[in-house]
Amino acid sequence: MLNSENKTFVLDTNVVLYDYRCIYSFEEHNVVIPITLLEEIDKFKRGNEIINFNAREFSRELDALIGDKFLHEGVKLESGGVIIVKTNIKKDDYLREIFWEDKPDHRILTVAYNLSKEYGTDKVCLVSKDINLRMKSKSIGVFAEDYETGKIKNIDELYSGKNMIEGIHHDVIDRIYKETHVPLEETGIGITPVPNENFILRNTSQSILATYIKEENALRIVEKRRAYGITPRNAEQIFALNACMDPRISLVTLSGKAGTGKTLMALAASLEKRKEYKQIFLARPIIPLSNRDIGYLPGDVHDKLDPYMQPLFDNLSVIQNQFAEDSPDYSRINDMISNKKLLITALAYIRGRSLPRVFFIVDEAQNLTPHEVKTIITRAGEGTKIVFTGDPYQIDTPYLDSRSNGLTCLIDKMKGQEIYAHITMEKGERSLLAEIASNLL
Repeated sequence: MLNSENKTFVLDTNVVLYDYRCIYSFEEHNVVIPITLLEEIDKFKRGNEIINFNAREFSRELDALIGDKFLHEGVKLESGGVIIVKTNIKKDDYLREIFWEDKPDHRILTVAYNLSKEYGTDKVCLVSKDINLRMKSKSIGVFAEDYETGKIKNIDELYSGKNMIEGIHHDVIDRIYKETHVPLEETGIGITPVPNENFILRNTSQSILATYIKEENALRIVEKRRAYGITPRNAEQIFALNACMDPRISLVTLSGKAGTGKTLMALAASLEKRKEYKQIFLARPIIPLSNRDIGYLPGDVHDKLDPYMQPLFDNLSVIQNQFAEDSPDYSRINDMISNKKLLITALAYIRGRSLPRVFFIVDEAQNLTPHEVKTIITRAGEGTKIVFTGDPYQIDTPYLDSRSNGLTCLIDKMKGQEIYAHITMEKGERSLLAEIASNLL
């Protein structure tokens, strides 16, 4: 039975599909699983996507938890709360008039409504990642909230990886130019950086780019350099290229709006450093349009994937077109693709593989869940470098947002690690028109 002294949280199916361990996130409070939720996740058990994995794992987790007990009677959790399955989906006259259509969302909402009538509206809350269902719930007097576990508190305060310091003495800037490394305490920047944090140090007449090296407790100059024909156009791109080419750093995240050069910098760095890796992987998640699987598209697997992979080929063409068609650098890219030294593919075709000595670029990482990002990183073998790129504000996946997507969570969690670097890229370099449109429209 439910503990009437504590709050009762009613779970929507999408919460389980987002985090199969969600039942442990409510401390001493009651967790209610509507019978409809169990019916719905049964439809998601087959498949290789993260929601299919979560559906299977939730069923196993629940089965191991209850043992030989009955779920409709309630099972005590170690946190002190109770987990219970509720089957009361009977609507009263009020609900029948409003939600006459019989569908899973309405059945789950009915469970929450009936519990709020029994225990009080201040004791019951529907937890859903579906905004519309939360609005429906609040329309009938039932509290509702998003599933917040794993979300960062404020994306506006997310680590940017770069800092501008004004008023640096010209002797310090001259010394960094001359010696390339200067101990932190002798720079006078006045803050304690995190490992691999980048700085624009300025005074009225000079400026210099530098990065913090923790093992030396020093600022090191970051010089502008070309990578496979690509020259960075601003400080952010210089920082990004430097991080992608730094052998000390195994994990890089580059975030920013379209046109800032995230993928281009990562790809240029991978080609410049190609001799240090067995392969270069460039991948992105497939987000089908209108929620239709790519199997509906005509042609073989390559024909189906081409429209989704085209932006990656476009970046490769930008690099290739820096050279004459008869030059070795131009033909080398074609040779690498033919020999599968450079592989451009959907992320689903790489998931599950072990990746030793690979330069792995994951594009559109904001459309991954935190669990998917973790799965990718844990596949990294010795000598592998992984670069995640994406725009946290451009989410194409249902139930993810700017605060809960895998890229944002990765930036928040990895900040401070010595093998990790991040740059938020803000200045668009695609064209003046693209930059104006991005800022104004």
